[in-house]
Amino acid sequence: MSVGRVEDQRSEQEFVLTVDGHRAVAAYQLEGDTIVFTHTVVPPEIEGRGVGTTLIRGALYLVRDRGLKVIPQCPFVRAYIDKHPEARDLLA
Repeated sequence: MSVGRVEDQRSEQEFVLTVDGHRAVAAYQLEGDTIVFTHTVVPPEIEGRGVGTTLIRGALYLVRDRGLKVIPQCPFVRAYIDKHPEARDLLA
């Protein structure tokens, strides 16, 4: 599996992770010092390989580095934070 690194494409308001030529996306909206994750999309070709988890872990790392708080509207992001207590301090 060829995995890139998570990139914040701010002009598109999405975090992107490319795996084997396919783009997984975590879309967001910035609201001041808060980031609202709206939805996550992992293409069927790369589902079931932990891509979504890797994407969200990387996105939250970048969010923490920028000093933002998180509102997880997206069920996948909410589930990730529920399963990873170390990320709960990011919640708005």
